[in-house]
Amino acid sequence: MNEPRVASIHVGKVAPLGPDGVPSGFVKHGVSSAVNVAPLGIVGDEQADLRVHGGPDKAVYGYASTHYAAWQRDYPQQAELCVGDVHAIGTTRMQVCQPRQPCFKFALRFGDVLMPGAMLRNGRSGWYYRILIPGVISPGDRVEVLERPNPDFAFTRLVELITHHNATRAEWQQMKDMRGLAVDWQRRAAEVLARQPKLHDLQPRG
Repeated sequence: MNEPRVASIHVGKVAPLGPDGVPSGFVKHGVSSAVNVAPLGIVGDEQADLRVHGGPDKAVYGYASTHYAAWQRDYPQQAELCVGDVHAIGTTRMQVCQPRQPCFKFALRFGDVLMPGAMLRNGRSGWYYRILIPGVISPGDRVEVLERPNPDFAFTRLVELITHHNATRAEWQQMKDMRGLAVDWQRRAAEVLARQPKLHDLQPRG
């Protein structure tokens, strides 16, 4: 099986987006040389709304290049990965910690209000990395899985739970204690468990 590689690296500055000029860092441009990766992301990249973008658990956004053909086909597989996977890319070490949840700016970018929901429902929303070791990455670098702390919790499963809001108590408990999952999602799981002590206690899906 061929190892995945970095197909391209994209960075961008905050700029107006859509007819109302909403500030956004959504539009990125490819770079042809190595970039520095710091604990909060790729040096030179920007996010507009730091309440919902950026930070240590959304430092770098990864997306499987194989998805683009499916988007082009379905709207005119994702490589198998698990929550908490640690990847060696260039001299960095990054950890998969949460999926992207596309907002209205995704709709503005492509002029279609249905696309954010479609992106999440079809499981092709991509993922955010946490930076464990800053370093340098370049186009063509190998993506090597160094560690898989949650082999029974596929990333697509987390996306499905988020999309359909149908997690069982056992699944919320699993997320609360899950190594590598974004802090915000661990906190959210703890809040759900405290708020809903009688949540149906089924076993997690296989």
